[in-house]
Amino acid sequence: MSPRTIEYQTRTYICRSEVNEDMSTILVTEPLADEGLETLRTGAQVTLATGLSAAELLEKVRTVDGLLVRSKTKVTAALIAAAPRLKVIGRVGTGVDNIDLTAATHRGVVVVNAPYGNTVSVAEHSLALLLALARHLPQADSSMRGGRWEKTSLEGTQIRGKVLGLVGLGRVGVAVARRALGFEMKVLAHDAFVTPERAAQMGVTWVPLDELLAASDFVSLHLPDTEQTRGLIGDQALARMKPGAYLINCARGSLVDESALIRALDSGQLAGAGLDVFSREPLPDCALLHHPRVILTPHLAGSTAEAQRDSAVEVARQVLAVLDGEVPEYPVNAPALPAEELAAVGPYLDLAQRLGRFYAQWSGNHITSLEVACTSEMAGQRLDLVVSSLLVGLLADSAEEGINWVNSQWVARERGISFAARLEPEVTSSGWSHWIELRVQADGVKRSVTGAVLRGEPHVIQVNGYWLDFVARGLLLVSDHREQPGILGRMGTLLGNAGLNIHFVQVGRKERGGAGLLVMGLDDPLTPAVLEQVLALPSIRSARMVRLD
Repeated sequence: MSPRTIEYQTRTYICRSEVNEDMSTILVTEPLADEGLETLRTGAQVTLATGLSAAELLEKVRTVDGLLVRSKTKVTAALIAAAPRLKVIGRVGTGVDNIDLTAATHRGVVVVNAPYGNTVSVAEHSLALLLALARHLPQADSSMRGGRWEKTSLEGTQIRGKVLGLVGLGRVGVAVARRALGFEMKVLAHDAFVTPERAAQMGVTWVPLDELLAASDFVSLHLPDTEQTRGLIGDQALARMKPGAYLINCARGSLVDESALIRALDSGQLAGAGLDVFSREPLPDCALLHHPRVILTPHLAGSTAEAQRDSAVEVARQVLAVLDGEVPEYPVNAPALPAEELAAVGPYLDLAQRLGRFYAQWSGNHITSLEVACTSEMAGQRLDLVVSSLLVGLLADSAEEGINWVNSQWVARERGISFAARLEPEVTSSGWSHWIELRVQADGVKRSVTGAVLRGEPHVIQVNGYWLDFVARGLLLVSDHREQPGILGRMGTLLGNAGLNIHFVQVGRKERGGAGLLVMGLDDPLTPAVLEQVLALPSIRSARMVRLD
């Protein structure tokens, strides 16, 4: 039987000659650009299986860590429940209507997409529809193929000097604006989350929506599908548009009331429309298919070789990042960060997670509440992610359901842990700045751990009021003691006799002869027997091993 005629295709890619049982496994259920597959293969075992039935898909996801889909695969709550190892779902493209985000979030499954991989392609397609409408290109082509030469009846309109109204000024809207300005068009824009000052910086004039509709010769839509945007362009909005204007939609079919659009075209209120997206896809037989002033394309604005490549690689990199315990660039079910902001705040998210891990291993007890204080202005702008990252470190080793920064706050609440965060004025008396502090209330006792990012590395700088300074990585022996002469020597001798190398020592105290905290960096972990010997030393009150990989 020819491979093209079997019900589905399955190919498995392994990045080594022998399978590493510790490697993550990724299932790809729809065609993916070769560059995306090659990227996945650098860090995982990859299976490409297209055309799966619902039952076959349920069976295959049982052993996968990652799932990559496009628009056809329906990732339901049942499918997510059937995949106990699943950590990340990658959507090649922008829309995630086919993924149950609530179920994914509750399971702690990160959903990522590629919101910008096709930005240029969609912008170019929007302009292509605009030009095709202005110059009657489909009609001219059809006329020529019918043996006619209809120059007069197909006279078009020049777009230089015309007004383009952009409803939505996100990445695609901005890309369209730049290209339209190159055509010497005047560009108006309306976006509730963009200030007039920011629009002016782009060479665009921000106006209220009604003003945009009334003044624009061409209106191009660039909005997401939400409850607020569905049906935005209906009878009322179309009636407000400039008579003889054109409508272009390469965003979401739900934005336009298609019946109202037909009425506006039939009445002459609109001169034409260019549509790449529809309320139902594939588009059924309907009035739009037969209207002479509508240009239709089958949802292919993002379908260029370059966009497919860029989107595939973008999603593949994020899937591998999540499987490696890193923060992806474009999470769907958690706040997203632009690349430049991620580069700035990422070290603080890593620090917060390490502070949580340090506390959980150093002082495991019944936490009732915690507070995160932060003096870093950059990290303070993303306190929600700082808190989530800290909770990951705090809960990951003790929670059965698998904790990550997507579901960590939800899991904490489920466990009755209250938490809060605040940005505090920078404190300079200590000599430290840009720090994050975890303050915990547990068993009626307050404890704290403070860290800072120094020279790009996460440092712990204070534990329970004891000032210290050590990089929050590797194996640490943390002990509480009553200060007395010789304690360091005894500890060093004991560990040396056990064949353990000490690569740093930090001691914090508040007063001579009082309580103190000792932190030693070790190359190898203590055995239970050696730890018992440490605890038996005079003045040692407690000792724990902390691992911060």
